[in-house]
Amino acid sequence: MDIQVQGGASVSVSDKAFGRDFNEALIHQVVTAFMAGGRAGTKAQKSRSDVRGGGTKPWRQKGTGRARSGTIRSPLWAGGGKTFAARPRDYSQKVNKKMYRGAMASILSELLRQDRLVIVDDFSLAAPRTRDLVGKLKDMDLRDVLIVNDDADENLYLAARNLYNVGVCDSETADPVSLIGFEKVLMTVDTLKKFEERLA
Repeated sequence: MDIQVQGGASVSVSDKAFGRDFNEALIHQVVTAFMAGGRAGTKAQKSRSDVRGGGTKPWRQKGTGRARSGTIRSPLWAGGGKTFAARPRDYSQKVNKKMYRGAMASILSELLRQDRLVIVDDFSLAAPRTRDLVGKLKDMDLRDVLIVNDDADENLYLAARNLYNVGVCDSETADPVSLIGFEKVLMTVDTLKKFEERLA
């Protein structure tokens, strides 16, 4: 299949990478796993056995008129332990390489069908100026955009880092959440070919 390059000729790419059907279930599974992997999972609380103190029975079992009690660290007491205390846990989910590649190909194919994938020959800045980048994107009618460029230099990263609606990454670090999170995805021809090699 052919993809139109902005301001130039078209480029031929494989249907296996950019002509996939939209697989919502697979994308959902991969995106969920990706986001779960970003969780720290460090939450910890103390149960009645972890809280310091409480070794002595506060008062005798019978004769005081008060409710019976065996420890001041009971979950019923202020300062006591938590009934079902949270423990650190690993939230990561296993995703096979084939599934991940399939989800990425499905996302890129859908972006192409929705005209959200913009291909250019080259995208660079002469200086690390945010104003220059904003002007360049405005000329291309791009507002909320992820720039995927393997040839991106420090100028581009520095110019974009203070813009909340502009992201910059390369083909290695592009992830499914970023690709679907922006309104448009701007990609160079070289980066497009690298995606094709990896996903076809």
